[in-house]
Amino acid sequence: MSRSTSRSTSRTALLAALGLIAATGATATVIGTGAAGAATPGCRVDYQVSSQWNTGFGANVTVTNTGDPLSAWTVEWSFGGDQKVTQGWNATITQSGAAVTAKNVSYNGSLATGGSTSFGFNGSYSGTNAVPGLFTLNGVVCNGAPPTTPPTTPPTTPPTTPPTTPPPAGSRVDNPYAGAKVYVNPEWSAKAAAEPGGSRVANQPTGVWLDRIAAIGGSAGSMGLRAHLDEALRQKGSGELVVQLVVYNLPGRDCAALASNGELGPTEIDRYRTQYIDPIATILGDTKYAGLRIVTTVEIDSLPNLVTNVSGRPTATANCDVMKANGNYVKGVGYALHKLAAVPNVYNYVDAGHHGWLGWDDNLGPSADLFKTAATAEGATVADVHGFIVNTANYSALKEDHFAIGDSVNGVSVRQSKWVDWNRYTDELSYAQAMRDRLVSIGFDPRVGMLIDTSRNGWGGTARPTGPGATTSVDTYVNGGRYDRRIHLGNWCNQSGAGLGERPQAAPAAGIDAYVWMKPPGESDGASKEIPNDQGKGFDRMCDPTYTGNARNGNSMSGALPDAPLSGQWFSAQFQELMKNAYPAL
Repeated sequence: MSRSTSRSTSRTALLAALGLIAATGATATVIGTGAAGAATPGCRVDYQVSSQWNTGFGANVTVTNTGDPLSAWTVEWSFGGDQKVTQGWNATITQSGAAVTAKNVSYNGSLATGGSTSFGFNGSYSGTNAVPGLFTLNGVVCNGAPPTTPPTTPPTTPPTTPPTTPPPAGSRVDNPYAGAKVYVNPEWSAKAAAEPGGSRVANQPTGVWLDRIAAIGGSAGSMGLRAHLDEALRQKGSGELVVQLVVYNLPGRDCAALASNGELGPTEIDRYRTQYIDPIATILGDTKYAGLRIVTTVEIDSLPNLVTNVSGRPTATANCDVMKANGNYVKGVGYALHKLAAVPNVYNYVDAGHHGWLGWDDNLGPSADLFKTAATAEGATVADVHGFIVNTANYSALKEDHFAIGDSVNGVSVRQSKWVDWNRYTDELSYAQAMRDRLVSIGFDPRVGMLIDTSRNGWGGTARPTGPGATTSVDTYVNGGRYDRRIHLGNWCNQSGAGLGERPQAAPAAGIDAYVWMKPPGESDGASKEIPNDQGKGFDRMCDPTYTGNARNGNSMSGALPDAPLSGQWFSAQFQELMKNAYPAL
């Protein structure tokens, strides 16, 4: 993945027609008429190098249609040197060799006669950076050439370092975590530091959960969204900084798990739009925060429920049938993606479950298709999705080293073991990479990145196996070697024996943008017993350590820790156990 920034500065232009270096302000205006299909396009393309430094530059391109109205457009040109487009905005830009193609996106394809639209990009180069001299619109040459009289004022010497102004509106880097610090939530950090031994991890970055409307404004006892962003600016200093937000308040939220139900009823989609997403988008769009890289984890535990927990499945719930029928999960996710992606420094990552939920053939493919449906609803496009996140607030091991999906014992496949149960994947890393491949195959950007929540999947401590299990049977082989010590893959609430996982880090594996701690360790998954509250959070028996299970966990014991508070509240006993069982060890 490429990384680049764009800067604004003022320098004298040289003309592309002479093949000289294009400094800031270098332009080419190309005019022409012609015919293509039913419409007769005529065009003017204004190409301007807006900034340049060492081996990088930014350019703005304005397309004016002087012919018949167009419903879609494609602008093409070729660079004269080794320029490479590294990122773009307001157009879908691809490059093959020197040839560049820029196509409209969903919201700017229509061009009336005399109408104009603009797009831009950042690029890299070495040697000279000549402005292209020939452009086409929908296959028709925009004839003409830029002026040939060179300016009388020579270009100034390019700066030795890029200016420090932020990228232009609309620009995003491929991996927001690369080269950036990540925001440390002072509220979580203080709770962690107050625990015996907690100072060892209190400086780790965690997600900020916006799990109800009141969380946006905050209260006397908790920071609101603006307070977090202001603190993020303070932590940022002169470098780059990522802020991680969990957008989590869909109508009828988490239809298969009562402990994480939310405040909005199944039909309150309008309230979700106007009182929840719109205020978040307004705050994030404040230019004060334009220098932050804002990662949004969009609506965990929602869309996959419409595949796995609806009628026709043994795990069906009536609530999930309701949410599938009314379409409000799809509408809500689409609306959130569309509104938040309009803020140029926001990076949307959609929740994609985990391997113990979607790793089977009849779950993974349909879920990927549903993600695309949501990503193209309510005005959203797949371009509004920067990536996906897996294992959010879950416990699935990052990498199982002692058995693989292709292994067999006495002729019996690992897939037939009770633990794997015909799953295609054994861990989150292999699942994340496979899900990414599937998403790209159905139309998501080939550069789409994955996040893996490693906050509670370390499974260290004295129970961590050091080698494969006995080959007496496929079950002894798998159970004796697996790191994940849960009773069943379907167990999700305050799991006994879990530990802190890999510390947050950028670009740890192919296709993975980062390992993150999106779920703040020490915050409960749900109460062990019913606790009255005004947040809409119910009592889910999966959080009761005495519960003997249901179809979603193979009718197994829940494996939950006792005496847990409501979801999101501090659970000291769990935090201590997570530190004790951390892997890598603290």
